[in-house]
Amino acid sequence: MTTTEPTTTDRVVIFDTTLRDGEQSPGISLDQGEKLEIGEQLARLGVDVIEAGFPVASQGDFEAVQAIARGVSGPTICGLSRTALADIDRCWEAIEPAAKRRIHTFIATSEIHMANKLKMTPEQVKAETARAVAHAKGYTDDVEFSPEDASRSDFDFMCEVLQIAVDNGAITLNIPDTVGFAIPTEWGARIAAIRDRVKGDYIISSHCHNDLGLAVANSLAAIEAGARQVECTVNGIGERAGNAAVEEIVMALRTRSDQFGGIDTNIRSEELARSSRLVSRLTGYPVQYNKAVVGRNAFAHESGIHQHGVLNERTTYEIMDPAAVGAGESQLVLGKHSGRHAFADALAKMGYDIKGDALNEAFKRFKELADRKVQLSEDDLEALVAEEVGDTVRYRFSLVAVDCHGGSNSTPTATVVIDAEGEKLEATATGDGMVEAACTAIRQATGIEGRLTDYSVTSVTGGVDALADVALRFEVDGHAVPGRGLATDVVEASARAFLNAINRTVRARDTGASLGKGDRPGSLGTTPAAI
Repeated sequence: MTTTEPTTTDRVVIFDTTLRDGEQSPGISLDQGEKLEIGEQLARLGVDVIEAGFPVASQGDFEAVQAIARGVSGPTICGLSRTALADIDRCWEAIEPAAKRRIHTFIATSEIHMANKLKMTPEQVKAETARAVAHAKGYTDDVEFSPEDASRSDFDFMCEVLQIAVDNGAITLNIPDTVGFAIPTEWGARIAAIRDRVKGDYIISSHCHNDLGLAVANSLAAIEAGARQVECTVNGIGERAGNAAVEEIVMALRTRSDQFGGIDTNIRSEELARSSRLVSRLTGYPVQYNKAVVGRNAFAHESGIHQHGVLNERTTYEIMDPAAVGAGESQLVLGKHSGRHAFADALAKMGYDIKGDALNEAFKRFKELADRKVQLSEDDLEALVAEEVGDTVRYRFSLVAVDCHGGSNSTPTATVVIDAEGEKLEATATGDGMVEAACTAIRQATGIEGRLTDYSVTSVTGGVDALADVALRFEVDGHAVPGRGLATDVVEASARAFLNAINRTVRARDTGASLGKGDRPGSLGTTPAAI
């Protein structure tokens, strides 16, 4: 046998684990319809492999993986499995309907994991690897193996285990930096050394976590060292600090192709921004404003110097075309740091041809306003110029109305009217604030008791007239259920989010489905390990 060479030296396989490792993020619990929606978008994005879940974790996870295997075409559909033979059987049952399917099995190889988690000797780990990979190979030729906690594993022992996996039929060896311990130079050297040491016909893969903020850097180092698959997630979501972000890896390879010898992916980059927005909306995880590639400020400029440069030539301050990632055009944000060129350009786009003294006076007033308001809209500019120059969920309950009143000298009170499949329910309640009052009234009207454990509000657009996007968690019978609501008013958005969580609770009770990701709190026997 010879050392592996990648099947194609100019292409990296994108293995997307948003629906498995990404969904293991604290607070994320996607239902089957939401997982299918993300799976279909990942197919449009052009990922090569979708790791759809951990089928043995729960009946709900099994059914979601199976639904993706049946309903999403294009990518290979992969399921994660421990080395237990029953886990592998369950994994195969879930992914079997797919046209292209992969079993991904793993076992820890670091001393700390073997001694404290597995309670196994190195010899037992090697035997378990051989048995599991051979068993998976009986179902499909496409078997991937991972030595969990590879970055802290004894190198010689890990290579022995990897060689056993290859000898028993694994065609992808995924090397996971499970706890984000590695740094790029070290990680690249380890990947290269594995390629030299382990013989056979396989693709080497890298799966990096972001505990030290190095997941993307480590993934790129792995590619430079010969890895031809990277495991990543949309927006970099995942356990703890998350995973390597697919959008950053893809655009780094394309933007700096000079450094990577032209290596590329099959990703349709114009779908990156849409994928980011969808995953953020369905998971309830907001994307930080300054997030690379897909953050709302990624192609926004407020500094007057930067705006002047971008107006003359976009590439003065942008190394990527926003259209290439589906983000539209560069944005010149009008604020107190903006310059005259950006101000005049904004007015011209609105149809105002103002020059000379009129422009100077208008710009002076603009600066005065910008000192008092963070960002000015087109409506603000029009007023200034005029002054100067003349759910996947079927709802049992739906919100009909919410009416709130209160102030510094009166108790906040809310009255809600709810449609319960044709029946009108009405309740009035008080609270420390209007949001609490509205939620209490909804509990009274629906008869569903529980407690609010998490609550956050973000604005979809800027300004006081923005749409309010509320995400919350409602704990019932020891299970936390997510809810989301959208409205121009924060109280109404909160009421809709609360009612959304109640509808999820009622649906789960009616169908007998699990309210959370597992069976019950504390039932850890089938909780997937983070690799």
